[in-house]
Amino acid sequence: MSKKNNIKVIQTARDTGDRLTPKEDLFFTNDTPDEEMYIINIYDDFEYQTIEGFGGAFTEAASTTLDKMSKEKRNEILNAYFNPETGLGYTFCRTHINSCDFSLGNYSYVEENDVELKTFNIDRDLKSLIPFIKDAMAVEGADFKLFASPWSPPAWMKTNGMMNNGGKLKEEYYDAWARYYVKYIEKYREQGINIWGISVQNEAKAIQRWDSCTYTAEEERDFVKNYLGPTFEKEGLRDVKIIIWDHNKERVYERSKVVYMDPEASKYVWGTGFHWYTGDHFEALALTHEKFPEKKLLFTEGCQEGGVKLGSWNTAERYGHDIIGNLNNWTVGWVDWNLLLNEQGGPNHVGNYCDAPIIADTTKDKVIYESSFYYIGHFSKYIRPGAKRIGFSKYTDKLEVTAFKNTDGKIVVVIMNRSDLELPFRLRTQAGMAMSKSLPHSIVTLCYE
Repeated sequence: MSKKNNIKVIQTARDTGDRLTPKEDLFFTNDTPDEEMYIINIYDDFEYQTIEGFGGAFTEAASTTLDKMSKEKRNEILNAYFNPETGLGYTFCRTHINSCDFSLGNYSYVEENDVELKTFNIDRDLKSLIPFIKDAMAVEGADFKLFASPWSPPAWMKTNGMMNNGGKLKEEYYDAWARYYVKYIEKYREQGINIWGISVQNEAKAIQRWDSCTYTAEEERDFVKNYLGPTFEKEGLRDVKIIIWDHNKERVYERSKVVYMDPEASKYVWGTGFHWYTGDHFEALALTHEKFPEKKLLFTEGCQEGGVKLGSWNTAERYGHDIIGNLNNWTVGWVDWNLLLNEQGGPNHVGNYCDAPIIADTTKDKVIYESSFYYIGHFSKYIRPGAKRIGFSKYTDKLEVTAFKNTDGKIVVVIMNRSDLELPFRLRTQAGMAMSKSLPHSIVTLCYE
């Protein structure tokens, strides 16, 4: 039978042993008028946004945890994320400028009051973080873009005199801080690491007990318009993408609007980044796209808070629900938080422990794959950079669906079921129809030509 008549099926289901497991192929049959029930329609002549990729964040917490694992386990983890054949094939990642909460402590790259940035160095990152990034780049078949976000400027540049607990960037240091990004990008490029983009500030509204710095929408607009954008232009870095907001979705529209309604600021900005910690707000993404269709939307961070949740299936379903909801509302990429954490959910210099898709038990040299690892893989492994979202309709809201067409013409449909019910469906496409079922608490990826 022709390969064009079959559908590859990959399944992860809670109450089975299936974890990104290939199942028996489905086969298209002729669509007949009497088959009206349980339909999921796929319309590949409707095209929407183009995908940049999926991935996670390189942090000092992740890198120092990785350093405690044996060489064999280190390679296993690297391949699990970055090998496109045997792993999740990550293509879009994040890292931090200066320290973040998932660092071993506060640090910056310059000495105090060095406005000229003559002491700028990335020696701290060279110890563990950069080797992690380089090892990921060296994985067979690996190819990912990397963007970077600051959690805080150096303490002496801020109104509160510390990197933690919020505070603002003093106006007299706007120029120095803009040049700071340039130095960072240049130093990383010297290490053979290309910084694809930067966000202006991680969580620009949050006053956190860890590394943080606040901007109003107007302050962020003016910093980009008068300092960061022109500095990048002057230094030949217009190719580096600038991302605003980088915080939760409930304010994504109005924060974007303030910047994008100013043409002198907007011209420097690639798009808006956002997180998930205040709920879905998928409608806010759609509104932002409809108002500013030329600007991109990027999910820049999300994780399960409150420490390690070994074996939790709710975590996976939170991931799947958010990824599908974001993708169906014009998001071009989805980036998880820490790639790796230890058995406690750290290290973290303020005790803000979280979960990660891979937990490394550093006492037993054991790699633990959380449910979220497999759910992310249903997207990252099969929806590749350059893929375009395509149209669909579904018969029930108990199934969450998204669909894409890759650059090679292959169609990828992801169907998630968070209910306790086994739900039948008929996949109806231009190639015909195929009958299947969605298991309770499962996710399935269907691929066909």
